[in-house]
Amino acid sequence: MQSFQEVQEYGLSLPGAYLDYPFDDKIPVLRHRGNGKIFAFFIQRAGVSMVNLKCEPMVADFWRDVYADVLPGYHMNKTHWNSILLPGCVPEADLVTMINDSHRLTAPKRKAPPKPAQPE
Repeated sequence: MQSFQEVQEYGLSLPGAYLDYPFDDKIPVLRHRGNGKIFAFFIQRAGVSMVNLKCEPMVADFWRDVYADVLPGYHMNKTHWNSILLPGCVPEADLVTMINDSHRLTAPKRKAPPKPAQPE
């Protein structure tokens, strides 16, 4: 999985995912249908292609330490987002893990069932 199209196709296979262009037709994003939150930004700048994915802070640092092609999120909160260069050195299995984590972290929250009424 080394291209925008391959990453988008995988992301779109996840539950409730859809493609959107909230900024302009040059910056596609993947969103959750349930809450509209973005879990992947696709960016091209100066001939460089990257996908921004949300991460837990310690996990974000881990991926940056492991792969030179994982950078702090471009134009994002650097604590919670990573930019992954495409094509790059990140193996497909790890990229899939990153996409799945981003999807999970931005997913709609499940509502707790109502509490039963307390007897008086």
